[in-house]
Amino acid sequence: MYELALADKGSEWRRLKALVLDSVSSPITRRVYNLGLDEFISWVINWFAQEPRAGFTKAMVAAWRVHLESRGLGSVSINVRITAVRKLALEAADNGLLAPDLASGIARIKGVRSHGIRVGNWLSLTQAQALLNAPDVRKRKGLRDRAMFAALLGCGLRRSELAAMTVKHVQQRDNRWCIIDLVGKQGRVRTVPMPVWVKSAMDAWTSEAGITDGFVFRPVNRGDQISGKRISEKVAWQMLKSYAATVGLAGIAPHDLRRTTAKLCRAAGGELEQIQLLLGHASVQTTERYLGTKQDLVHAPNDAINLNVGG
Repeated sequence: MYELALADKGSEWRRLKALVLDSVSSPITRRVYNLGLDEFISWVINWFAQEPRAGFTKAMVAAWRVHLESRGLGSVSINVRITAVRKLALEAADNGLLAPDLASGIARIKGVRSHGIRVGNWLSLTQAQALLNAPDVRKRKGLRDRAMFAALLGCGLRRSELAAMTVKHVQQRDNRWCIIDLVGKQGRVRTVPMPVWVKSAMDAWTSEAGITDGFVFRPVNRGDQISGKRISEKVAWQMLKSYAATVGLAGIAPHDLRRTTAKLCRAAGGELEQIQLLLGHASVQTTERYLGTKQDLVHAPNDAINLNVGG
């Protein structure tokens, strides 16, 4: 049976993984699935090596979920990985590589229930300013890093969007600077207004680096010289981890800066729908989660409705 043959051949699992990745159009989703399925395949090979077992079944995926929970991963991280494996089973069945009843069983594996508001971190205005001030702008790398922080905090960009931004993206619209035609999650295209201080930080970097076309953010080596045509998304992680520790913000992730953009915009009086457009969210509910909004029962908004019911 095909599912038993999988026990001995990691190449067969990778063939299935390729089918999944080929079926996904979003580069962000493809990257997340790729990482999750690589973890799953490594675990499966080790799982089969311990003792003879059945093949790709509901029991196997249930054991995978237990393994993820034992690692202390959050519900979102676990559910993304489970979704990728469900997709793996579906593609295997669609291509005649897995019995439909086995695929159906795997599809019924439940994810982990989320409790309360999605976990995330938000920086205060003071903390955001401290992070922005952390790079040493006497060096090219410091100018680049400050410009990257400015774009993440001021424009709410994702890491992938930051790495893919080119000089041509930065144009004027309605007498102000914007990042135009930015391709985000699931291929959605948006225009992002750029605050003056963000443009100033970017200009300081591109002027010093002599960048007039191509990608805005480039690798900088230990000699403080540009050493490539574009940065990878991992650079944002590495950069943030280093600076966050120096200003007492250890544990902050790049996406927390995007959440911070949303919350600072809201605190400054920004409309929810405009924040949604800025971040490129498909639904306003996603934007509300980024704001970390909690119901205020003490200062309820309907207390301001002063109608009179008479005596």
